[in-house]
Amino acid sequence: MSARPESIDAYLAGVPADRRAALQKLRRAIRSIIPAAEECISYSMPAFRVNGQVVAGFLANAKGCSYYPFSGSTLGTLAKEIAGYGQTKSALHFDPARGLPTVLVRKLLRARIAETKAAPRPHATTARRSPAGRSPGRR
Repeated sequence: MSARPESIDAYLAGVPADRRAALQKLRRAIRSIIPAAEECISYSMPAFRVNGQVVAGFLANAKGCSYYPFSGSTLGTLAKEIAGYGQTKSALHFDPARGLPTVLVRKLLRARIAETKAAPRPHATTARRSPAGRSPGRR
């Protein structure tokens, strides 16, 4: 797909049938594990957001499919569990005929959601300073 899709359904409509079926199955698994997740498009890919944080995404590619945890550390955390899959720092590659087991998807989501809870929110912990270098309200 060259244009940015408006929805996950729009994205999947343009994916070849074998990869579409695998990604639809992955979508159902994610929805069953985190039913409150908001579907969205992030970085032009189908994704899922929990409490304002993107926790998962997926894409079809020329050779198969990829799962994206939207974190540079999630895949490292689960290195033993994903040893049989191709991967980069940010993506887990899988064969559409084989798919990703729901048990593995659950572990990936749990690890990523735990990361989002542990990471400090920059705006929540940083006090704003006035131009004179004083905190607002302090004179």
